[in-house]
Amino acid sequence: MTHLADSLGQSKPTVLVVDDTPENLQVMNGLLRGLYKVRLATSGGLALELALQTPQPDLILLDIMMPDLDGHEVCIRLKADPATQNIPVIFLTALNQEVDQKRGFLDGCVDYITKPFSPDIVLARVATHVALKRASDLLSDHNRYLREEVERQTREVQKVQDVTILAMASLAETRDNETGMHLRRTQNYMKLLADHLHRHSPYASQLDAEAIELLYKSTPLHDIGKVGIPDHILLKPGKLTPEEFMVMKKHSELGSHIIAQAEGLLDAPSSFLRFAREIAHYHHENWDGSGYPEGLQGEAIPLSARLMAVADVYDALISKRFYKQAFSHEEATRFIESQVGRKFDPVIVEAFRQVADRFATIAATFKDNNSAPPLAALPAPSLSPSPGLAEEGENSPAFC
Repeated sequence: MTHLADSLGQSKPTVLVVDDTPENLQVMNGLLRGLYKVRLATSGGLALELALQTPQPDLILLDIMMPDLDGHEVCIRLKADPATQNIPVIFLTALNQEVDQKRGFLDGCVDYITKPFSPDIVLARVATHVALKRASDLLSDHNRYLREEVERQTREVQKVQDVTILAMASLAETRDNETGMHLRRTQNYMKLLADHLHRHSPYASQLDAEAIELLYKSTPLHDIGKVGIPDHILLKPGKLTPEEFMVMKKHSELGSHIIAQAEGLLDAPSSFLRFAREIAHYHHENWDGSGYPEGLQGEAIPLSARLMAVADVYDALISKRFYKQAFSHEEATRFIESQVGRKFDPVIVEAFRQVADRFATIAATFKDNNSAPPLAALPAPSLSPSPGLAEEGENSPAFC
């Protein structure tokens, strides 16, 4: 806010006068020095150097007819340099033809005073353009201050969003038997798929940079509804009974309800939690309509939830838990491909095929560090391409 502070403090403006004739410089210095800080330059090269000194001139009075660099060339260079392009230039010259003035304005000058000049006219025009420059600086600094303030507030809002999501995800993690690495992996799977679809799919318009960032942040909340599932079901080391499975399935609606309640506390027309709510509610819906909780079909399922379905199932398949062995990457990939058009959106499965090797890299990077022996070594789910998940696993907590 330097210029703004100077303007409010009414510091004396600086005027740079450029002329190769010392007598002309003396005349201009005598005319201006009582009102302005005056700098004098006897050549175009020196003028370019003085224009960069701090404080920079508020105005430059520039002679045209000079050896080496003439006024036209000096003006062109000033306007080409971002550091000096906003300094107004008035040509002071004996050239008084219309064509001369037109060329001066094309070079970028703001005014044109011909010699011999009237001192009153010079003072009036200098005062006018100095005032305009000061007003422009004030407005520019004010706009810069507003931009910086908006950026600061945006960073604060993003911090609040991040802390909110982290706190809610941590709450879910305390109840779930899946690890924090599962959350990290699914976040990165989600971002990988979304990035690819942004570049190579009909869903590109729905996946701009902001949407992808929110999807990445929202993914850890996909199973937050499990905080409402009783321990004897959530932590059961084996296959759930049909009755227990019905209770487990309620976690999707519980999750969306929890997030909706949090959204209700936000005074905003569009909550940053909207993707989290969609994912929590609908990530167990199937493309063919056989999923839960609402049996939605095709593109009626939110895109965020369709993405989460692939990311979540892949990670459930490759992860070892005390109630199941892990699939290999190749087995998990074949299973997801077998469910195209059944459980998963064909467009998303095709994207998965394109980036499947990078899924494996993410899985290796964020590998679980579970050293405890398994409580029950159950066989891995079958790779049967049935409409639901593999028969032996569909009622297991890993797939709920």
